[in-house]
Amino acid sequence: MPSLRPTLSLDRLGSVIAVLIGVALFAGPFVIYRANRIVAGEGRMLTDALPVPGALTVVIAALAVALCAALVRGPLIRLAAASVGLGVIFPAVGWSAGFVTPPGNTFARVSPSLGFWLLALSFALLAADALTRLRLGPWARIAAVAVAAGAVALLLVSGAWDGLSLLKEYANRQDTFWREAGQHLWLALGSMIAACLVGLPLGILAHRVRPLRTAILQVLNIVQTIPSIALFGILIAPLGYLSAHVPLAAALGIHGIGAAPAFIALFLYSLLPVVANTVTGLNQVPAAVSDAARGMGLSVRQRLWQVELPLALPVILAGIRIVLVQNLGLATVAALIGGGGFGTFVFQGIGQTAIDLVLLGAIPTVALAFVAAITLDAIIDLTRRGT
Repeated sequence: MPSLRPTLSLDRLGSVIAVLIGVALFAGPFVIYRANRIVAGEGRMLTDALPVPGALTVVIAALAVALCAALVRGPLIRLAAASVGLGVIFPAVGWSAGFVTPPGNTFARVSPSLGFWLLALSFALLAADALTRLRLGPWARIAAVAVAAGAVALLLVSGAWDGLSLLKEYANRQDTFWREAGQHLWLALGSMIAACLVGLPLGILAHRVRPLRTAILQVLNIVQTIPSIALFGILIAPLGYLSAHVPLAAALGIHGIGAAPAFIALFLYSLLPVVANTVTGLNQVPAAVSDAARGMGLSVRQRLWQVELPLALPVILAGIRIVLVQNLGLATVAALIGGGGFGTFVFQGIGQTAIDLVLLGAIPTVALAFVAAITLDAIIDLTRRGT
């Protein structure tokens, strides 16, 4: 007997997304208008933030996406709908900045508000759900990230967002932004590389010499429990003493505040995931494989490099992924002790009650962590397929 089940059925996640879209369209302001960068602003609903044709386009597109999210289960259709929604609202918020700002006014600021962020969140959730259902391979996931990054770059280069307060903050601090971006990456990546150079041999040692394993992991666990601000503060005194009494240390830029304590703190935080995952990965190598390698006449060093480490590589890379995502976030706090990075804008914005300056530091940090997580996940999948 043929099935009478309809091809359209209510999707639970899609229903939640549809509700969020409804709230965004009819209950939340699309943008916030401020007379200048510091004063409190006033919300502008979608109908006041855009010309009538633009507002209607956003409403129609958003309602179509809501219906698709709630009723259609096909992942390709859901992904296409989410892409259309994102492709409509991102240029629209830039358009609204020019529409809301009075002609010739250079002091006014226009920022995305609750309505825009809810729409962006809803469409992003729908896209993520569709990509999950598609079960993309590692190369396809990397390609999806590249396409998304290319779309954002195109919007930035086209000037569609130049009227937004966030881009005005960037224009006023362009040189500083890229300098702090380089400092942020140096702190995150440099401390990760240093942790790998130290943590991998330490993990191998902990795996080989079992009495040392518990002691090493317990010490690193204690370090991991220290709050980042406290660890930065603990390092200030010894590094300040070292800088004052060792001329070479001062010449190398090691001081009580600045990048040195931030780098060392991030390095210490990075050791536990690298060491623990190295031990776990090596422990998971089947004993039969090690015995077979030994039977083939391979030395201890040869078994380690040719058999054990390649098999443990996916688990080790998972630890490195944790470290990189963690460090990209923690490097923001380094600005509190003069370490630089995107945290400089975050804490300046908090001090000035300028939310767009906060976002200038927060958004790149989140974006870098997101891209790093997806890219390393794909690399881990590729190594698993190769083992």
